[in-house]
Amino acid sequence: MNSPFDSSNPLQRRAFLGQAGLGLGSAALASLMGNQAYGGIAGGTTGLPHFAAKAKRVIFLCMAGGPSHLETFDYKPKLDELDGKPMPESFTKGQPIAQLQGKELKVQGHLTKFNRCGESGQLISDFLPWTSRLADDICIVKSMVTDQINHDPAHTYMNTGTAISGRPSMGSWINYGLGSETADLPGFVVMTSVGGRNPQPIASRQWSAGFLPSRYQGVEFNSSGDPVHYVRNPGGVSADQQSALVDTISQLDRKRNAAVQNPEIDTRIAAYEMAFRMQASVPGLMDISNEPQHVLDLYGATPGDGSYASNCLLARRLAERGTRFIHLYHRGWDHHGDLARYMDICCGLTDRPTWALLTDLKMRGLLDDTLVIWGGEFGRTPMFQGKGGAGRDHHIKGFSMWMAGGGVKGGINHGATDELGYHAVENVVHVRDLHATMLHQLGIDGSQFTFPFQGLDMKLTGVEKSRVVKEILA
Repeated sequence: MNSPFDSSNPLQRRAFLGQAGLGLGSAALASLMGNQAYGGIAGGTTGLPHFAAKAKRVIFLCMAGGPSHLETFDYKPKLDELDGKPMPESFTKGQPIAQLQGKELKVQGHLTKFNRCGESGQLISDFLPWTSRLADDICIVKSMVTDQINHDPAHTYMNTGTAISGRPSMGSWINYGLGSETADLPGFVVMTSVGGRNPQPIASRQWSAGFLPSRYQGVEFNSSGDPVHYVRNPGGVSADQQSALVDTISQLDRKRNAAVQNPEIDTRIAAYEMAFRMQASVPGLMDISNEPQHVLDLYGATPGDGSYASNCLLARRLAERGTRFIHLYHRGWDHHGDLARYMDICCGLTDRPTWALLTDLKMRGLLDDTLVIWGGEFGRTPMFQGKGGAGRDHHIKGFSMWMAGGGVKGGINHGATDELGYHAVENVVHVRDLHATMLHQLGIDGSQFTFPFQGLDMKLTGVEKSRVVKEILA
């Protein structure tokens, strides 16, 4: 067997032996172990799905910062009637209000107009002219509630079902449970874009695998430069040299892992094997310049610009290639002030691409088995907050999200808030219910989908009661 190493060189030999158990060469072992090593086609948890699935994959469009439900989907005539007047204390007494504690609370009317859209007559604001075209395809849930009122813990709650850091994200749970449909790409991919007011940071732990095997964590694809860090061969290392290295070191890894059978060694091997495969698959995936011009025009995407539009196009490409969970974050929705101007900016960057993504999925026959979810970590208050123009504070007691495809009814809305959009009062949907419904559409019973950790059978839906929102399912 030819090898790129000179065994007579003590420094090279020492590096070879020292890194044999952990180096890139361990990639070959994963291919000998089969796809189970990295949650591939044969991966996933034994016994899943529990029943026939309506959806094969999820695309979660996170409008990070918390878009205002009162400027998107939740029209309240009473809000305009009371504009500028004191907020009735009956709504707010004893309620958590992040930035407005101890201040005089005044009602802030809508900062836009609403229209009946589509044959269904869904009420959608003027900020979302392209989403209004989707009125008959989406189910708007107007009664969402969550438990965390600040950005990072609210994202943690939305992603993991708890505010406790270190728990697995929903994408990792799904990747662990079902595996990926592809051997050449990760089962869980994350992409971010920026544009708007005060873009809050998104920590990588938001797509962590937590206590699940770490091979199920999300892989962040970069908007510029190398699509994924450390996947490219080092300078001066050819494909033939890497192949020889893999062949040599794999024999050592097989012997070592057969003796210790350490799951984290399996994880590391799986990661390197995936990296080896991604060297060939990712560059082609990320190069959207080979898309027809009419498709680029559909999204408003410019190759290599790192925009939400380009990420939406990449999400479609990932979906059709078999990635199980695709999470897009657009940072910039924290509108404490100058809300109207920044809504124009954020919606200008995201509205058309979101419409294009659903339209493209639908044209390609992918929407039927792709569950698309749109929303932020919370909503915004009915009360005025002025920082350079009218704005709204964080709000957790009632906000809106929408779902489409994957067996969800289109052209309907579910639940309602009170007359000022403060409290969810009808058919309340907690984040846990969202998770339970998402799992259900993937063929998973959330109450039975567990992982043993610290003496408990842990679940994405937690120990508190959750329910599948069957009213919205086709």
